[in-house]
Amino acid sequence: MANMVQDFSLHTHTIGFDGRNTPVEMVSRAGELGLLHIGISNHFIVHPNITKSRFYPHAVRGGYGVIYSSSFDEAIRKFEPHYAELNKLSANSGIKIYRGMELDYFDYPDWERGVERMIKILCPDYIICASHFVEYDGELQNVHDMANADADARDKMIKSYWEKLARAAQTGVFNWMAHLDLPKKTGCGTEEKWVDVEQKAINEIAKSKTPIEINTSFYNRSDTEPYPSQRILKMAVSADIPVLLSDDAHYAEHIGRYFERGYEFAQSCGVTKFLTCDVAIHKTH
Repeated sequence: MANMVQDFSLHTHTIGFDGRNTPVEMVSRAGELGLLHIGISNHFIVHPNITKSRFYPHAVRGGYGVIYSSSFDEAIRKFEPHYAELNKLSANSGIKIYRGMELDYFDYPDWERGVERMIKILCPDYIICASHFVEYDGELQNVHDMANADADARDKMIKSYWEKLARAAQTGVFNWMAHLDLPKKTGCGTEEKWVDVEQKAINEIAKSKTPIEINTSFYNRSDTEPYPSQRILKMAVSADIPVLLSDDAHYAEHIGRYFERGYEFAQSCGVTKFLTCDVAIHKTH
């Protein structure tokens, strides 16, 4: 059994969405690691124009187009059998299993109303905030599209990204915020010039009393830091924002990956407020 610095993993993905292992395999791996709790948090991404985004064909070719839905009804239909499977698995497991989701925030009309209806129907145990898209030049742009944009368009998209995170926090919908500086996945938005817009988002996150995650999946791309960067995490510490470790596991073997490293990074940035599982999922939706 591994010596884990945190006894839960709540940011995970499974087959049928964009993960590569079944819920059974994910739960089994969590048990092998000695975890007491695991949450499955597949993507819930709803926008009426999502299939028209330039990134959508890439997702289809990659085999995970299913994570995108044009309506809440469509997304709910995908989640109902998935949650039913988790309910059945939970009844026969020695580890506590939670039904989560990674919900992309959008600010189009009726998005919040759709979320309210979804919560009443699905009753998720927790909701992680994500923002994989911004609206720019009349289109939905994925963070991957930023890397291929010209400098002016890229800057406008990055600014829009951080402003969108600030608005997401204001909704009060989310249990915590995921991978805050996601654009750096494609090498974008790491310059010092983004400090002010980052700080504004951090201020809104703090005001909403929404925690953030230290997402250790970025260690697969970098030898130096997870999501978020040291700069951003120190802002969060100054704003008294609590954190939790997340692995963003898309494979069973990635559960708990780099948790020790992420914990040490957090401590080096001055983090003292680490969430327990109970606190992380506690929210009245």
